[in-house]
Amino acid sequence: MEQTSTPKLKKLQTYIADKGRDGTVVAFSGGVDSTVLAAFCHQILAEKAIAVITQSATYTSEELQFAKKTAQTIGIPLYIIQTNELENKNFQKNPPNRCYYCKKERLQKLFAFAHSHNLKTIFEGTNLTDLQDHRPGIQAIQETPNVYSPWIACQFTKTEIRETAKILNLNVQDKPSASCLATRIPFNQPITIEKLYRINQAEQDIKSIVPIRQLRVRDHDGLARIEVGIEDQHLFFDKTILDKVVLALKQRGFLYVTFDLEGYQTGSMLRAPLTHNG
Repeated sequence: MEQTSTPKLKKLQTYIADKGRDGTVVAFSGGVDSTVLAAFCHQILAEKAIAVITQSATYTSEELQFAKKTAQTIGIPLYIIQTNELENKNFQKNPPNRCYYCKKERLQKLFAFAHSHNLKTIFEGTNLTDLQDHRPGIQAIQETPNVYSPWIACQFTKTEIRETAKILNLNVQDKPSASCLATRIPFNQPITIEKLYRINQAEQDIKSIVPIRQLRVRDHDGLARIEVGIEDQHLFFDKTILDKVVLALKQRGFLYVTFDLEGYQTGSMLRAPLTHNG
């Protein structure tokens, strides 16, 4: 990786070599952050680095398949383990700090895996830009010993990670950001397997009708609010397309189908009223 030897990248490489010297599990999703991190870990630590996906109903099959191909391209060994955050009542209730309970569950499963493979640390991909967002999961990272966030430690922003992915010619350099399916449900509305399935299928349906990359179907208790990137909104301004989308989503169980004119926005659910059911 001589071509990437800027001072900041040298610092990253030194950090990975130090914290990962006794073996590490890279929390892997196939997104840009974890992919570039896994590529460096594989290069620096060789067999001492293993990528692990924590799979559950909140993680789409589309993302899983992409992650598998990406890990294969990098060359890092990949394992998939199951998590059961839906069995946690605190997560299921969907409070504003929902991600804390999910991250806690996943870190516990990752450490159990690491222990069984005689690996001592966990590397995860939170970056400097993420700290500006609503990220309750960071608390779980801070509470758990031997979990490290190299991108934060070495002061990398999301833009810098994408630039590094481009230098390394990784297939995630322009990949849209992804999030778990639970983020499509307003806070304090219970998360159920049925809702997650409906959202996942609805997004797949729309992508089969319209060639878009960035998409969220927000599930407001039976009302679907479709968010797409501003650059793709014009693709929906056709009566035939709209009719197909409405039909597909109503067949999935949505009572109403709406289109958000503001387009895709990270954390849009934070603007929704904190409704309380039951």
